[in-house]
Amino acid sequence: MNSRVDFSRVNAIALRNSDAVLRGLLPDGKRDGQEWVARNPHRNDRHLGSFKVNLETGKWGDFAAGDRGGDLVSLAAFVARTSQRDACIRLAESLGVNPFE
Repeated sequence: MNSRVDFSRVNAIALRNSDAVLRGLLPDGKRDGQEWVARNPHRNDRHLGSFKVNLETGKWGDFAAGDRGGDLVSLAAFVARTSQRDACIRLAESLGVNPFE
């Protein structure tokens, strides 16, 4: 089996299923227009607001802490505190797709 992870394909599929992906990664969040608003899982947020994910692009950020990324794989890596490769594989498996090229 080829061990090269297809980040672009997994990100595209995750983005098409962004509501479900974000409910899994940030279950305390909620949809607000084209954004998913949640608490940062790595700090003691009391209220929703500063941690947002764009549902159209996958870009995310915590504007209070400065954490940010450009896609849902990087968000999955951030939430799980793992490598992007491992996060991509786990995300692909959760979506029922092959993560490899």
